[in-house]
Amino acid sequence: MSLADELLKLEQLRERGSLTADEFERAKVRLLGTNVEPMVPPKLAQSLNSLRRSSTDKWIAGVCGGVAAATGVDAWIWRLLMAVLFFAGGMGLVLYVLLWIFVPAE
Repeated sequence: MSLADELLKLEQLRERGSLTADEFERAKVRLLGTNVEPMVPPKLAQSLNSLRRSSTDKWIAGVCGGVAAATGVDAWIWRLLMAVLFFAGGMGLVLYVLLWIFVPAE
């Protein structure tokens, strides 16, 4: 049996629930004979996935409060940045409305 077939079998076992994710990773490492670590999402991807509009720190829709919670920067800095962008061509308003639409609430 080829290596690809063995990996396919392992994947099928994991999908059926016969193997947990941890058991799958250990079996894959044993099969490949190397120390393959599971891929960890980058910090930016994790913070973007955790981005939610704030329900407590909000003035209009909680966008700046949510971005502040995700980035660790104070909300007043994000509000100031949005205001500056608003007066510099209206981009702040466009960005705020897009975030309001596409970022889910807490």
